Amino acid sequence: MYAIVTIAGQQFKVEEGKEVFVHRLDANAGDALTFSDVLLVDIDGNITIGAPLISGASVNATVVDHLKGDKVIVFKKKRRKGYRKKNGHRQSFTKIKIDSIQS
Repeated sequence: MYAIVTIAGQQFKVEEGKEVFVHRLDANAGDALTFSDVLLVDIDGNITIGAPLISGASVNATVVDHLKGDKVIVFKKKRRKGYRKKNGHRQSFTKIKIDSIQS
């Protein structure tokens, strides 16, 4: 059983019991979340596709932790001009565990 759901503006394929890294959500660790933007549900080979969403379907999840991803380096250079800029950042993520998929 799996579903394709929209979380924080991105689409994820989720399964029960799996953990997913999504963009930082405004929730504390241990909070229960419900996502109702379900686009597709597959239950034992029986696929239901929404147009664009499936009415009544939802995905329940629990926030496990908040963490940061790997550092991304942004380096700009113009050759023969002596122009060099080095910058970087770390993206904030939320780790969620999928509890159940309801269709």
